[in-house]
Amino acid sequence: MLLLPFWIALQFLSSLPVSLPGMPAAREVGRSLLYYPLVGLLFGLLLWLASHLLQGTPAPLHAALLLALWVLLSGALHLDGLADSADAWLGGFGDRERTLRIMKDPRSGPMAVVTLVLVLLLKFCALWVLVEQGVTAHLLLAPLLGRAAMLGLFLCTPYVRPGGLGQALAEHLPRRAAGWVLLGCALFCLWLGGWSVVLALAVFAWLRQLMCRRLGGTTGDTAGALLELLELAVVLGMALGL
Repeated sequence: MLLLPFWIALQFLSSLPVSLPGMPAAREVGRSLLYYPLVGLLFGLLLWLASHLLQGTPAPLHAALLLALWVLLSGALHLDGLADSADAWLGGFGDRERTLRIMKDPRSGPMAVVTLVLVLLLKFCALWVLVEQGVTAHLLLAPLLGRAAMLGLFLCTPYVRPGGLGQALAEHLPRRAAGWVLLGCALFCLWLGGWSVVLALAVFAWLRQLMCRRLGGTTGDTAGALLELLELAVVLGMALGL
C-alpha cells in the first residue's frame, strides 16, 4: 500500500475512515511517527477550510463549531490521555508506580473532569478571539506543532510502559529521518507563526521534564496530554498576539 506509514498515522490519530490491509509490521508502525506532523497539517487545513466556510457566523458559534470539529477529527484520543494523566498526577502523590497504575484505570476522577473542562474552555475562548481578529489561517500551527511534539517526544524520551503500540513506535522510529522532519516543521512554523515555535518548545521542555522526573520517561497517555497542552499553549499565544 502506497505510503502505508502515513495511513497508519492517519488511522491512529484521527477518526477519519481509513482502512488498512491487515496488521502493519512494527517497522511500518515506527515509521508512521514521521508522518504525525503531516496529519497535524491536514487537521489544520481542515480547520482553516471550515473557518472559511463559517464566515458570517456569529463569533461564539463559529468558535464552538471549530472546536467541535477539532475534537471530532482526533476522536478525543488525546483528551483521553490528558484526563488519565491529570488523575494520575494528582492521585500518584509523586510515586512512579502508583501514577502508572492510575493511568491504566479507565475511570475518570474529578481532576480529569476539571482539567478537560478548563482546556476546552480556554481553547474555545482563544478560537473566539482568533475568529474576531480574522487570523484563522494560523490554525495550521497548533495541530501541526502538537503532533510534531509527539514525534520529538518519542525521539528524545524513553518509553516506560513495556508492550503495546508506544513501544513499537519508540523502538522502530527512524531517528535521523525524524530529526530532518522536525527541522522542516520548525522552519515552516517559524515562517508562519514566529514566536509560536518558541512557546511550543518551552512548553515541550517543561512537560517533558515533569514526565522524566515522575516517570523516568513517557507513556501514551502523557504523550497525549503533552499534545493537548501544547496545542492549547499555541492557540492561546496566538490569541494573545505572541
